Amino acid sequence: MENCCGGRKKHRSPEEKRALQNRLRRIEGQVRGLGRMLEDDAYCPDIMVQVAAVNAALTAFGRELMNSHIKTCVAEDVRAGKDETLDELLGVLKKFMK
Repeated sequence: MENCCGGRKKHRSPEEKRALQNRLRRIEGQVRGLGRMLEDDAYCPDIMVQVAAVNAALTAFGRELMNSHIKTCVAEDVRAGKDETLDELLGVLKKFMK
């Protein structure tokens, strides 16, 4: 497995992987909580507040992943003269910012 983008896989340190997995588990819990709120006939605005919290958590997860990608894969590729990585990054940023 390559360390970064060349093999389309990314080796992450155990600490980074654990931190990202913990974030995802919290998000999963929030989504399950939405299901319980729906089952319990919670008031719509209360559910919508939780939806906003889930969206914010997913955005924070994506931002953390993006930061790591830029600091590692993108930086390595740019140093190696692989400018196509910048085009890929711009495409991802465009989707991420919708």
